[in-house]
Amino acid sequence: MSDGPTKLTQETFDRLTAELTEMVTVGRIEIAQQIETARALGDLSENGDYHAAKDAQGKMESRIRQLQALLKDAVITEAASSTGEVQEGSIVTLRYDGDSDDETQDFFVGSIEERQGDLPVASPTAPLGAALMGKKEGDSVDYKSPGGVLTVHIVKVSS
Repeated sequence: MSDGPTKLTQETFDRLTAELTEMVTVGRIEIAQQIETARALGDLSENGDYHAAKDAQGKMESRIRQLQALLKDAVITEAASSTGEVQEGSIVTLRYDGDSDDETQDFFVGSIEERQGDLPVASPTAPLGAALMGKKEGDSVDYKSPGGVLTVHIVKVSS
């Protein structure tokens, strides 16, 4: 997770709060019932149902801790407005230097929790996201990737 607070829209904050409440109440009860049912089947060392339920419990508890930490420090922001500049909540169409004009890729700039569909996320704290923040359509930016410095051209910015 990032060092600072996560910026979330009110809609996402409400959705994550509801997810957390559901997991803490109903989810924990359901997992406990699954574990109890699996225990009743006998030998736990060879009980696939028991191990699957314990694995699901571990994953759920991990998500609960993640949501609690995220929501504790979350800052509510407005949804991205159409200023023409890349900001949190923007969808940016990029073309990498050297690619043809029709080879573009869309990115969502913001928190993974704010993700729009299946778009890859460029966090504002990551090199690409940080380089894009405040830039406009037509701008080119360089950013340091694990493979070296890359240049991208901003084809389109939408909210």
